Amino acid sequence: MRFGAHLSAAGGLLPAIGRAEEIGAEVIQVHTQSPRVWRPNDYPREVLEAFADRVRSHPRISETVCHASYLINLGGNDPVLLAKSRTTLVTNLAVATGMGASSLVLHLGSHLGSGFAARLAAVAAELNSALDAAEDRLGGPCCRLLMENTAGAGGTIGRDVSELAQVLDAAGGDDRLGVCLDTQHLFAAGTAFETLDEADAVVSALARSIGLDRLGCVHVNDSKVPLGSGRDRHENLGEGLLGRTALGALLGHPALQGLPAVLEVPGVEGKGPGAADLAVARAIHAAGRRRWRARERRAGPSAGLATLPPPPAPRPAPGGRTGSRRDRGPAGSPSRRGR
Repeated sequence: MRFGAHLSAAGGLLPAIGRAEEIGAEVIQVHTQSPRVWRPNDYPREVLEAFADRVRSHPRISETVCHASYLINLGGNDPVLLAKSRTTLVTNLAVATGMGASSLVLHLGSHLGSGFAARLAAVAAELNSALDAAEDRLGGPCCRLLMENTAGAGGTIGRDVSELAQVLDAAGGDDRLGVCLDTQHLFAAGTAFETLDEADAVVSALARSIGLDRLGCVHVNDSKVPLGSGRDRHENLGEGLLGRTALGALLGHPALQGLPAVLEVPGVEGKGPGAADLAVARAIHAAGRRRWRARERRAGPSAGLATLPPPPAPRPAPGGRTGSRRDRGPAGSPSRRGR
């Protein structure tokens, strides 16, 4: 598992790489624009390319993950908000791809009381449309779009693995879609994973309903609020109600090794994740791996799931382009459940 942190891009993208170096991060997560305003950052193409080149050649930092604006809501039916959300998501996808990010993490939004079932088809259509529009703008494939699970408040969409699986199916199993699993959101939404059996149940459910090849990132956060509280409140690792034991049980699972793991915590100094926070994360992970190895020695390798498979490489499409869009790649690419 490769550990990193969400870092501020205030002052520009390239300085974020320096901050990542200072804290010993192996993964960088940044917002593609200020997360709480609609106006996008107007990054020159050469800046995006310079960022991508620097990460690509970096001896320690192996991956960039971007996070989309918090204002995006694909679940509502207000035409003005939907139009803004569409435009912003397409721009975020284009910027993330331009800076060499492997993926863009997205909160799907809220159905605002309409009900999940009532807005499911519309959300899926918006996802497909945004991916297609981003590829049209780029003239080629865009990075993967990762749907993040939510803490479960109000009408939020994606409050559990089942809802994310339904969105994926409604979107036709598009290979450009994946999942980001947030530990605090999972806990706040009511899922316990303190024991190895509970952690294995979480991973098994994800494997059955979505497929582990869709899991592109883990957000590693402790919780200020109790199990099932439905609130999104991150705490420093080991200082919250989720705790080291549960975090270690999940992070140490054999099937999750090799994934990028991003901290989004306040930080021991209150300035966001730092070197001390990453040290705690690595210690928790190491303790979790020891528990899993001990279990495997007692019960054999079948005690956990198979090793996480690598994400599928972009496939050639007509005209030399890549991707899974129906007019650019294999038609009707099935979801993992259909493969």
